[in-house]
Amino acid sequence: MQQTFDLAQIITAAGDAIVVSDVSGAITVWNPAAERIFGFSQEEALGRSLDLITPERQRQRHWDGYHKTMRTGVTRYGTQVLRVPALHKDGRPLSIAFTVALLRSEDDEVIGIAAIIRDETSRWNEEREMRRRLADLEARLR
Repeated sequence: MQQTFDLAQIITAAGDAIVVSDVSGAITVWNPAAERIFGFSQEEALGRSLDLITPERQRQRHWDGYHKTMRTGVTRYGTQVLRVPALHKDGRPLSIAFTVALLRSEDDEVIGIAAIIRDETSRWNEEREMRRRLADLEARLR
C-alpha cells in the first residue's frame, strides 16, 4: 500500500527553514525550522515583509532581484545555492544558504517564491577563522 503525505506535515517536519512569500514580499509560510533559525515565531513573521530577516545594507539589492524575478518569472537560484547574510530576531548576523522555487498560478503567472534555507553561520565563521590563520601563517613565512 502506498503511503501519502500531507504537504503541511512535510513543511512542519523539515529541518531546513521553508519560507514562502507572495508577489509583494509578504511572508505567507514560516515553518518551525524558520522559527529556530531566525528566532521569530510564526505569528510574528506571517504577513510581514522579508525585511524582517534581510540586513538593511542588503535590502535594495534583495528587492531589486525579487521584483525582477516577479516581473520576468526567471531566477537562477532554483538550482544554484545562494549564500547571503541574514538577521536573527535578536539582531545578530546570520549566514544563510538557500535555493528558491517560483510558485505559479494555473495560468503560469508567478505568484510567490518558496525558499528552502539552511543556517550556515557556524561553517562560515569556521572558514573565516581558517582564512585568517592561513593569512597569519603566510605573513610569517615572508
